[in-house]
Amino acid sequence: VLQNLSQTPVLRELLKEARMPGTTVKIESPELSMEPQLIKLDQPCPLTLAMHQFLTEMQETKKGVVTPKELFAQVCKKAIRFKGYQQQDSHELLRYLLDGMRTEE
Repeated sequence: VLQNLSQTPVLRELLKEARMPGTTVKIESPELSMEPQLIKLDQPCPLTLAMHQFLTEMQETKKGVVTPKELFAQVCKKAIRFKGYQQQDSHELLRYLLDGMRTEE
């Protein structure tokens, strides 16, 4: 799931801009033929910052292994079911991760 998200350019760009509070982001979707949306961003919260940090590390590192330790800790704060390292479905992680970032808006 995290590897797929790391290859989503729109997400990476939005998270990069989300680091700076007060930024206005213009979201356009040529496929959906919608009017561009302007969204003013507040101060990013811990889960959003951890996601940005992790995706940046995945893109820029020359190391062979990147560990999502801080991101996982933030996900566990939002969704306690992930604590304890039991087997979880990847789609559940994706849902809790994206919902958690959305509720931080």
